Amino acid sequence: MSATRAYAAQASDQPLTPFNFERRQPRPDDVAIEILYCGVCHSDLHFARNDWGFSQYPLVPGHEIVGRVTSVGDDVSQFKVGDMVGVGCMVDSCRHCQACAEGVEQYCLEGMTMTYGSPDRQDGTMTQGGYSDSVVVSEHFVLRMPEGLDPAAAAPILCAGITTYSPLVHYGVKPGHKVGVIGMGGLGHMGVKLAKALGAEVTVFTRTEAKVEEARRQGADHVVVSGDDAQMEAVAETYDFMLDTVPVQHDLNPYLATLKYDGIHIMVGLVEPIEPAIQGANLVFKRRVLAGSLIGGIPETQELLDFCAEHNITCDIETINIQDINTAYERMEKGDVRYRFVIDMASLKD
Repeated sequence: MSATRAYAAQASDQPLTPFNFERRQPRPDDVAIEILYCGVCHSDLHFARNDWGFSQYPLVPGHEIVGRVTSVGDDVSQFKVGDMVGVGCMVDSCRHCQACAEGVEQYCLEGMTMTYGSPDRQDGTMTQGGYSDSVVVSEHFVLRMPEGLDPAAAAPILCAGITTYSPLVHYGVKPGHKVGVIGMGGLGHMGVKLAKALGAEVTVFTRTEAKVEEARRQGADHVVVSGDDAQMEAVAETYDFMLDTVPVQHDLNPYLATLKYDGIHIMVGLVEPIEPAIQGANLVFKRRVLAGSLIGGIPETQELLDFCAEHNITCDIETINIQDINTAYERMEKGDVRYRFVIDMASLKD
């Protein structure tokens, strides 16, 4: 075992505090990684506060990890000491079901093993995440970081990036398509960048005028203020795809009305019951599809990292010290971040 320094939640109603624990020694197929940067995802906050009802404590969040390989197991062939690598939202799966065989391990029929908050498939210990100085992960779930990508700004690609890229590619977004992006947060601004790089004409839907110029700065071709009925009516039956990144309750019906026939509304933010109810006519009479999507598999995530390096795409970030994580959580709840906090893990040594 190796001593690991981290920040952890000890209970749902307590702030994150310094925490020491033991990482396993590398198994034959493992890669040991010194963590340099870790993005802060809204899911980290939900887990720390047990908003979804299954958190176990102590809990070290963090699943947007970039670091450097420090050692490898005897069976590792793809990585060597010194390589820059990444670890995203999962660190294992059954590896033999249909989903795993197809490279979509996030849909593993036995359930993926999350980077934190999941029992390890071999020894049953709870996985602990990237708000720490090191991590040990099976080679299959380690990603090669391409040269040229800023490692701090690339960290959120491993969650916010793949969450938006995967559905855009799966549903076939290509040049000539019109894509709407609902929301301009950590997911939304990545959705804009990636849809544009795929050749689509992109419109951002935002609730307020305040984000209109920001949406254009991110590369949006058009901006619609969704609270303005006249603007919404003007884009009725316009879009091929709607990428919905909003994580809280919102009325889907006005957005469905902006889709063409055969249009697809893709949910990547909301995981709760949809309220208010969807009007069936908004689907039936135009053969529209309401879909959902969850991150991406390991092959697709590597594809995305290479795509981002080719197109010079990274996340807009604010770098913080680990000692400021609780303040960052408070600011994140208020939407006071453009658009992702990333922890410089060197601060853990202070």
